[in-house]
Amino acid sequence: MTEVLRVEGATREFSSTAGVFDLDLEVGRGEIHALVGLNGSGKTTLMRLLLGILRPASGAIRIAGVPLPQVRAGWARVGHLVEQPVAYPELDSQTNLSIAARLKGLAGTHLDEAVAASAREFELEKYLKIPARRLSQGNRQRLGLAAALAHDPALVVLDEPTNALDPAGVILLRNSLRRRADAGAAILVSSHHLDEVARIADRIWLLNHGRIIGALDPKGPDLERRFFDAVHADDLHADGLRDEVGS
Repeated sequence: MTEVLRVEGATREFSSTAGVFDLDLEVGRGEIHALVGLNGSGKTTLMRLLLGILRPASGAIRIAGVPLPQVRAGWARVGHLVEQPVAYPELDSQTNLSIAARLKGLAGTHLDEAVAASAREFELEKYLKIPARRLSQGNRQRLGLAAALAHDPALVVLDEPTNALDPAGVILLRNSLRRRADAGAAILVSSHHLDEVARIADRIWLLNHGRIIGALDPKGPDLERRFFDAVHADDLHADGLRDEVGS
């Protein structure tokens, strides 16, 4: 099976324009898909649905073919970071990484190796004995990413992962995601940084008012212009429909 994540007709409505609506999405092994949209487009809501933090009112979400409510042991193969990096502020970085890896089922030498590797991957070695509360915002983001990826997940779900990262951190993340996809991981990243996701994404999905409205070729020209043109056209279409309903 090449498909790792499948979303079919997922709907979670907060208002007529807030939430996600009848959304379809599929990410296969070795693929990096990017989800881009303006603030309030539904990116974080979708990420929360994919991780079981929210439940869809209708539709289905499957991980490796298993419906989301039935996914149990499979969660150990999922790595995620949504909104803010999770870390115990009084514990040092090494302990935070160790806890994250333990929660994903690692133990013994595998645990120690995973913690050391994830620290190297995001250049956190010199911060391992420093409490998370004393880290800069950028290094806390690196710590959150290292914790999310330490167990070598088969599915990676990241919401705005470049938030607070300096250029060096962005490059580390870019290299990490590309390497993991090349090794067979399925990766979904939400972002509003088109130029950055275009460097690594195999496909860019456009989200507006909770609906997928199209896709962009990451290698195509004028990505930003085509993104805003698509959003503007969709807004005009939605306004026209509302006018027809109101007339």
